[in-house]
Order: sequence, then structure tokens, then C-alpha cells
Amino acid sequence: MASVLLTGGTGRLGRAAERSLLHKGDRVRILSRGAAPAGRDPDTWATGDLSTGRGLAEALLNIDTIVHLATSGRGDPDSAGHLIKAANAAGRPHLIYTSIVGVDRIPLFYYRAKLATEDLVQGSGLPWTILRSTQFHDLVFGLFASQRRLPLVIAPAIRFQPIDVRDVAAQLAGLVQAGPSGRVPDIGGPEVASAKDFAEITIEALGSRRRLLSARLPGKTFAAYRAGHNLAPDSLAGTITFGQFAAEASNRL
Repeated sequence: MASVLLTGGTGRLGRAAERSLLHKGDRVRILSRGAAPAGRDPDTWATGDLSTGRGLAEALLNIDTIVHLATSGRGDPDSAGHLIKAANAAGRPHLIYTSIVGVDRIPLFYYRAKLATEDLVQGSGLPWTILRSTQFHDLVFGLFASQRRLPLVIAPAIRFQPIDVRDVAAQLAGLVQAGPSGRVPDIGGPEVASAKDFAEITIEALGSRRRLLSARLPGKTFAAYRAGHNLAPDSLAGTITFGQFAAEASNRL
């Protein structure tokens, strides 16, 4: 049984990770900038700020594993640096970091920041594990659901292999039990298909009849996607299909 500090624990993946860790019998403490919700056990919540390092020393008391999920549009290598500094001062717990398939091959600013954070983790002096996954179902669904009221839904002429956060969370719970493992194999969802295919599933789940257009978009980023650098076809780790997720998500809209 591990004692886990979970950053980003209030996000979609974080909530799923907390459930998976608790199911395995681990003790979980959420790190958040906000105060603990009413009725929450104080030992399962820590108030701190990754952007400044405030509160991290207290959050890491009696922690042997960190699952670092917190991120923003900047990728947050500075926040990871504060976490690493505090962890080294707190007994060097095992640090697990989640990243994205293709961060080293797809020229997006966010991906470059995630890759920089991977480098920080590897050079941190801490025992570490890095897990890269493909895009989440939420992201792919949102890409097309946001177009549902437009006369035409546009899908880039690329492929996706989306994975459910619950499947990623299950992998993370296993990595906590496994201990420091370095860079583990990339994981992806159970299906590799065109963006247009996933757009069709999304629009159908939403009960829409919009026309779909597959568009070949220019630039180095879309060239990298067309080359499949966002895919992990040899690791179909996910069990929840995009269709299953879309049916659930459409009921929440």
C-alpha cells in the first residue's frame, strides 16, 4: 500500500486516478490550491501552489509516491521544477509523470513544454516513471462536439487513437505498485481510425445530422500527425471504446 500525493487530482484524469488508487488500497492525498471540500478528511487533502512551491513541503509529509498530473496550456516545466525540489528535500519519493505520445516529434508549443518536463523528471535525482498516452476521448469528442451547431463539421485528415481517462488511471495505479520503472511503453486506446470516423461517432451520439468534411491541413504539425507520430498502435491498452464514451458524454450535454 502506497501513500500517494496526487497533483491535478480535481481534473478528469485526476478524479479517475484517485478512484483507481483507492480501489488498489493506496492512501491518496490531493494537492490543490483551494481549501479541502467540506467533510473531507484533512489528511487526504493538501493546500499548496505548484507555481510558487508554497505548501509543497507540508503536502509531501509521509508520502512515498507522487503522481504528477497537474498541467496547463503552458505545459508547466516550472511547476514540475518546484515539485522536484520539494520532493528531493522530502526523502526522494517515487515520481510518476504523465506525458503524451509524440511530444518529441510533433512541433506544438505545449508538446515541447511537456518534453522539457520529461527531461526535468529524468534528471531530477528522484526515482521516476514516465508514461505517455495518446489523446483522451474527452479531447477528441470535444473537438467535434463544439462544431455540432455549425452547418459543416470539419475533421482533419489524420488518425487518432483516443484513450479513456479511466484506462489511463488504471495504468497509473499499476505503475504505483510496480515502483520506479523509467520510461514505460506508450499506451493508446483500443481503436486507431480516421478523425472523420470519430467525428461521425460524435455527431451520431449527439443526434445531429451535420455534413462532415475531411480536410488536409497544411504545416509541420499536421504533417507529423499524418505520419502517425500521435499513435501507439502496438499498445492498445484501452478497453473503453470511443463509441462508449461518446454515448456517455452526449447524455451530459
